[in-house]
Amino acid sequence: MNRDFVFGPSEKEHFVRTMRQYARFCGVRAVTYCVMSNHFHILVEVPQRPAGSMSDAEFLARLDALGRERISVDARQMLARFREQLEPEAAERRIEEYKEEFLARMWDVSTFMKLVKQRFTQWFNREHRRKGTLWEERFKSVLVQSAGEALATMAAYIDLNPVRAKMVDDVDDYYRWCGYAAAMAGDTEALAGLRVIDQAREAHVEWPQTEQGTLENYRVWLFGKGEQREGLIDEEGTIGPVGRVGIDPAKVAEVRAKGGKLSRWQMLRCRVRYFSDGVALGEKAWIESLFALRRTWFGPKRKTGARPLRGLDAPGLRTMRDLQVEVVSIT
Repeated sequence: MNRDFVFGPSEKEHFVRTMRQYARFCGVRAVTYCVMSNHFHILVEVPQRPAGSMSDAEFLARLDALGRERISVDARQMLARFREQLEPEAAERRIEEYKEEFLARMWDVSTFMKLVKQRFTQWFNREHRRKGTLWEERFKSVLVQSAGEALATMAAYIDLNPVRAKMVDDVDDYYRWCGYAAAMAGDTEALAGLRVIDQAREAHVEWPQTEQGTLENYRVWLFGKGEQREGLIDEEGTIGPVGRVGIDPAKVAEVRAKGGKLSRWQMLRCRVRYFSDGVALGEKAWIESLFALRRTWFGPKRKTGARPLRGLDAPGLRTMRDLQVEVVSIT
């Protein structure tokens, strides 16, 4: 509202978490995204609804993805009750009707956006002790061709928002609330989004099968799209396209020359900055000892503490958990 800059680190982290939860529930993919200080951008892939019914296992997994235990518990109880109290044919018919109440909200970008905005507003209002509408207006959407360079161009536009806003000098300065930075930090869903982009852009050639190859491909593309442009003057002295804020051309040339590869210290910097706000970092045995010491910090399903830093050439290095809104600092 009022275009105020109200989203700090906690709000941005929670928005990303909410977006991921409802993307899993709705069966859509957030190919990439960027959460700014008063707005956001999401590139969403929306598949068609599959034919036939959804199995109980998949249905319950979709509900579990929301992270709202009451909904999951109620659904399990309802399915069990129908089968206990009704004849088999009637029970299955009633179960399909019950599932449809949820399925009607899946595979639809408008419903996905409505749920994300509503759920985030509820959280934001509780956190800031306010009431009423948070968003100024309905979201705006643009259809994007899924094949060719259109998809990659839109993705680059989204990931380069912090550069254009002069919040960072280039995408390697690590504005972590965007798809590119999340992928660099090893987020599996963000990496899967980059693979979608890479496949669309490189459909006519053999595309890399590895996460590292996908990151390097997209990094070259992203730096090229974000290169700083100066105003142009033609032979007759007519002013052409105006200049644009962007990445230093020398840095762009360096990235291209290296094929998008990051040095070890660059990759480490991406990982460490992502994990620095309250996350333990060290060798596996040390992390496991801390995990045992602070077992109550984690849920009962968590069996081990050490987590590898994906994509980093440091096999002995581990971290304890991904960044959370309410972080824990170990000194």
